Amino acid sequence: MPPTAGAVRQRDPARTQAEILDVATREFAEHGYSGARVDEIAARTRTTKRMLYYYFESKAGLYTAVLERAYAQIRAAEQTVDVEHLEPLAAIRRLAELTFDHHEAHPDFIRLVSIENIHRAEHMRASGRFADLNTPAIDRIARILERGRAEGVFTRDADAVDVHMLISSFCVFRVANRHTWKTIFGPDLLAPDTRERYRAMLGDVVVEYLTA
Repeated sequence: MPPTAGAVRQRDPARTQAEILDVATREFAEHGYSGARVDEIAARTRTTKRMLYYYFESKAGLYTAVLERAYAQIRAAEQTVDVEHLEPLAAIRRLAELTFDHHEAHPDFIRLVSIENIHRAEHMRASGRFADLNTPAIDRIARILERGRAEGVFTRDADAVDVHMLISSFCVFRVANRHTWKTIFGPDLLAPDTRERYRAMLGDVVVEYLTA
């Protein structure tokens, strides 16, 4: 039975849901969808399992909400950077750097994406919201590419989704494979003394691909 209307009014619903999503993000990122426990999330948010289901309906609903917020956060971060008035080369490099910075600062996001791939994106498909969440990112890259080609700066007729994949693959690999890479080859991909080198490398790779 869901909480009464009076019980819900005693809480700040937006704040409660944000706290639940914060804890759930860490729980799902650490233990995966199958291993995460709703009871543990409820205990760590000082609420009840019943309250979690009141807001999110089910474990799958909570997990999907965590994924949606994770993607919404990076899309929101992209919108804070005004690249429309930068030259195309500077604009695409800036977007690449922003992705680099965000993925490094949010390793839980990378873990969640990896987990959802294990589940063959079944929760994302069931949601139906992820295309709308991520379309603005592709549209933004497409506008930069169009300006670059019009100005004769970009010589390759590149697809915006391909450029997004190029940027994401570098940034995701660096975070997702940090421990296995270090074990096999020695260097820590997230070591502070190599950070700026890798950040510049990403920009160089993207620019070279578009101008070669």
